[in-house]
Amino acid sequence: MVGGGLGLILVLAFALFTGADPLRLIQDLGMDQQVSAPQQQGKPAPDDNIRKFVATVLADTEDVWTEAFAKSGKRYVPPRLVLYSGVTQVPGGMAQGATGPFYLPADQTVYLDFSFFEQMQRQFGMHGDFAAAYVIAHEVGHHVQHLLGLTDLVHGRRMSEAQRNQMSVRLELQADFLAGVWAHHAQQRYNMLEEGDIEEAINAAETVGDDRLQKSTRGYVVPDSFTHGTAEQRRRWFMKGFRSGRLSEGNAFEIPYSQL
Repeated sequence: MVGGGLGLILVLAFALFTGADPLRLIQDLGMDQQVSAPQQQGKPAPDDNIRKFVATVLADTEDVWTEAFAKSGKRYVPPRLVLYSGVTQVPGGMAQGATGPFYLPADQTVYLDFSFFEQMQRQFGMHGDFAAAYVIAHEVGHHVQHLLGLTDLVHGRRMSEAQRNQMSVRLELQADFLAGVWAHHAQQRYNMLEEGDIEEAINAAETVGDDRLQKSTRGYVVPDSFTHGTAEQRRRWFMKGFRSGRLSEGNAFEIPYSQL
C-alpha cells in the first residue's frame, strides 16, 4: 500500500508473507512508468462472480467517499481497478504469483489478482465475503490517503529506515481506520451487514498483522521491522473507524508511536 495495506502486499508473494511495503518494493525495482496492459493475453478472465463482487464493493466505497469529500468541499475521484490472473504489468515491471491486492499512487489504481480470494481462505484462514470487502476497502483507504496528500508523509520525505517503518505503520493503521469508516457509513446506507460480518473483517485485519506474519514465517518477531502494525493494532484501528465513522478521529500521525 501502498499501501497498505494488505494492503497489504506487492510485486512478489514475499511481500504478502512478510508484510513488506508494496510501494517500497516497486520503488526499489525502479517501477515508475505508466501501466501499459492490465492482463497478459491468454490468461483466463476473472470469474464473473468475483468481478461483480469487487465492482459492488468499489461502488459502495465510491458512494461513501464521494459524500464524505463533498462535505469538506472536495471532489472524490475513484481509483482505477485492474483485475488480473497470475501476471499483470504494473508501472515499469510485473506483479505475479497471487500477490494479493495492492494500491499504486502513481497511477491511482487498485490491483487485485482474483486468486487472492481463494488464498485468503486456504492459506490465511480469512473466511466470508466481508473479509474480502475489508481488504478491498483497505486498499481504497490508501487511495483516499493519496487524494488527501497523506501518502507523501511517508514516501515523500528523507528519513531513516526505522523512521520510515514507523511512518508506514501509521499509514497502514489509518487505512484500516478508513476501511472501518467505510463500513460504518455503508451499513447506514445499505444495512448490508449480517451476523458475523464484522468478526470476519476483524479476523482478516488481525491475520495480516506484522507480528502474526513474522511469527508464522520467521518463528520470531522483530518490532522495529514492522511496516503494517500488529494484529491488535489493526483490529483496534478498524473498529475505531467502524464505531465512530468520523474522519477526524483517524489521524494516526499525531499520536505518539507507542500509543498507536
